[in-house]
Amino acid sequence: MAGHSALECLLTAVLLFGVVTIVRWIAGPSPISDAIPQIHLKLLITGLSVGLLLVGLIRSRPGRISGGHISPAVSLAMWRLGVFPGVSVLPYIVAQLVGSVLGVLAARALLGPVVGNPPVLDAALQPGVGWSASGLFLAEAVSTGVIIYLVGLFLRSPKLALLVPWLVGFLIGAAIALLGTTTGGSENPARQFGPAVLSGRLGFLWVYLQAPMVGVAIAAAVLNRAHRRHAVLTHRLCGTHADGSALRGAR
Repeated sequence: MAGHSALECLLTAVLLFGVVTIVRWIAGPSPISDAIPQIHLKLLITGLSVGLLLVGLIRSRPGRISGGHISPAVSLAMWRLGVFPGVSVLPYIVAQLVGSVLGVLAARALLGPVVGNPPVLDAALQPGVGWSASGLFLAEAVSTGVIIYLVGLFLRSPKLALLVPWLVGFLIGAAIALLGTTTGGSENPARQFGPAVLSGRLGFLWVYLQAPMVGVAIAAAVLNRAHRRHAVLTHRLCGTHADGSALRGAR
């Protein structure tokens, strides 16, 4: 399982490197940013780009082996849904958080000082003006819980499970596009951890770390209670077995 945790670290590092790179060119000083002055269009392009990146990472060979969680919230949810060993949750979470930091450091090294300066600021998120910690907590918990609930439903069917990477990409992309100016649209503690720590924007970090975990715990409990007769078939978000073979045995 140590090898799987290492793969989760790698996948999360690639995700964060990609996120910072996308934000650097879409939101930061660049010809692309200058050509797209509307913030909502920028968020739409950012969401589409991050969503496609997630699809690729989940469907990649490392993603198929480790499960392609790339988020502490997903690892917790898969454990609570009964398809991921509890002993592996903490190693996965640590690996994902370390990968988050490494991904941002790699972006800094390759893209230069512009990554750490405004408006990029290591792609760290902040809620919109007027948002309280309690409001942000509720929004992040609910939005992440909804995502996990839908993922859990899809992972109960061999046919639908194959669509989970695209479902995750679409839902995360939509969250970025729709919630970017309000909550930031994180939905993933690892998404915010590295950027916040390295940029020093720690004010709401505890919310971005804890709220998704609460949301997925509630969503998993509701799924387990409402769909007892149809168990989740795998912890791998690619919707297959580790070797890529199709799932069998749906009831």
